[in-house]
This record gives sequence, structure tokens and C-alpha cells, in this order.
Amino acid sequence: MTTAQTAQNPQTASTTPPPAMRFRELVFGAACAAALRAAARLGVADALGDSPTDVDALAAAVKTEPKPLRRLLRALSCYGVFAERPDGTFAHTDMSRLLREDDPHSLRAIALWCTEPWTWDAWPRLDEAVRSGRNVVEDLYGKEFFVYLNEDAPESADVFNRAMTTSSVQSARDVAEFLDLSGSSSVADIGGGQGHVVASLLEKHPALHGTLLDLPRVVENADPRLRPGGSLADRMRVVPGDCRVAVPVRADVYIIKNILEWDDDSTARTLRNVIEAGGPGTRVVVIENLVDDSPSMRFSTAMDLLLLLNVGGAKHTTDSMVRRLTDAGLVIDDVRPVNPYLHAFDCTVPE
Repeated sequence: MTTAQTAQNPQTASTTPPPAMRFRELVFGAACAAALRAAARLGVADALGDSPTDVDALAAAVKTEPKPLRRLLRALSCYGVFAERPDGTFAHTDMSRLLREDDPHSLRAIALWCTEPWTWDAWPRLDEAVRSGRNVVEDLYGKEFFVYLNEDAPESADVFNRAMTTSSVQSARDVAEFLDLSGSSSVADIGGGQGHVVASLLEKHPALHGTLLDLPRVVENADPRLRPGGSLADRMRVVPGDCRVAVPVRADVYIIKNILEWDDDSTARTLRNVIEAGGPGTRVVVIENLVDDSPSMRFSTAMDLLLLLNVGGAKHTTDSMVRRLTDAGLVIDDVRPVNPYLHAFDCTVPE
């Protein structure tokens, strides 16, 4: 089998590799991440059309030298990102299409966010974070992580916002399909970012009214459908605020998605504020990535380590999430996967 044929079928090349080979692949994991970042920044996936293309044409399109571009593409092809054909041309795969800006399931922004310059500073200090249990970003830059991003790395902050928007838009569809709110008249999305989840729920349930609560700088960029003049604005209330301080929102159902990753005190305060706002009988749906009982373990555990590095936070296990919810006073009625990456803890405030 030729190198090009092997690159077309990475499974053939990696079927039950011996431990030493797999270990060497793992320690060079940074090369794969860097290659994905390079391909995203160069726009290779956007330049590659539906037909296989030779490297010279691709290099001209993305303004690179042909030989190093071939090396980049060959390295990615080993992981199923692009495919090298026997004639030396390269073609798209299901994974390489995710690097396209115009793909409806695009992960280009995620690829950039997870490989931003600060990550290359922080990862080598993981042992320090494991020893101390605290983030390393403040020692690196002298500032809390998001303060650093917004004050010193605005381009990286913009990448973060695009990545979170992409992730939220894609997961919002799954959450709206998953949740049955047919018996409810109002829903509040707590710490809901730009409001993609609540917007999807309002579109699914025409009689439902919604509220979005998040920090002022976040909600000022809320989904256009929710703002004055938007298609859902007449059933929507946008409230600036910090859920760790107060939740000045009354609703039948509260959704808390991917924000209970802070320190224990912040998590406890948020849950307490939601319970006090809703009162007995209120439904509270907590949606999180888990680092156990999930088909996305490699991704979620990696994100867990990244949270340790940048904000000192953590992803949850099923048990740790159950413990925090029950300690807050909630009754857990059901725990189910929303999609391969998210689990929903459907809870009630006891009477």
C-alpha cells in the first residue's frame, strides 16, 4: 500500500498500533493541534472545493509554498482530516469540511479557540496547576483570565466569542428538540450568553415567553431575534445581571447550561439564587458536559484540564453534579443525555 493510499484510510494505518507507537503519537499531539490551527488560519478547507485538487493550485489559492503545504495536508490526512489520493491530489473528508467557514456544523472557531496563543503558554504549566489546584493564567499574565483576554488579547477574546456562539447555536437545536416545555408558559435562560437556547425554545413553542439573564456586555449582543424589532422580541425579556449575585427573574422553568464550572461557592450561590427566584414547584434544568458516562470523554476531559489552567474551574462527573444539585436543595427527577456531549439534569424545587 502506498503512502497516499494509507493516508486515505487512517484506520488501516492505525489499527491496533503497538503501545510504543501510540505513545509517540500522543506526545506529538501538539503537532496535530498546531496543524489544525494552521489549516484553519490559512483557509485551506475553504479553498478546497468538491473535487480533488493538486497542491500547486491549493497553494496558489491560500498563498503558501506548495511543498510545506503538502506536508501539512499529509500530516492531517493521517487523522482523517483531508484525504490524499493516489494521484497526489487532496480531497475533503467529513472532518475537513468542519474546518470550512460556511459549513452549517463548522468547528473552525472551536479549532482556533482551543489553540490560541495563551494555550501554548499555559499547557506546559499543567503540572503546577495539578500541584496547586489553581489556575496558572494569573501567574502568567498577572490578571484574571477574562480580564486578560479583554484587555490584553482582544483578538483572542473575539475568537472566544465566535467559538462560544458557534457552540451555542449548534447545541441550542439539540436542547430545543430534547426539552418538552409544552406544559409551561415561561422559561428563563440563566447565564445564557446571547440567548440561542431560549430563542430556539420560543420558536418551538409559539405560546412560550422567555427571559435571558447574563452579564451586560454579553446580552448587549443578544441574538437579533430577541432584541427590539426581532421576530421573538414580543415574547422576550433580556435582563443584564450576574446570576451569582441575584436572579431577578420569575419563570416556570429555569435552564442553566454550561456555567456551573466555577468554584464551589459561585456554583452554590447561583443555584440558591435560582431556587429563591423560582420558588417551590419550579422546574430547573441543568445541562453540562460530563467527564464520565459520556462518549465524548477525550474532549470533555481535555476541556476539564483547560478549565483548570485558565480559570481554576472544572467539568463535573455525574456524582459531583448530583451532589451539588442535591446540596442546593433540588430534587433530581431525571438525568439523560441531550447529545454525545451534554447531559441534562431535570430537577424540581421541592414544595
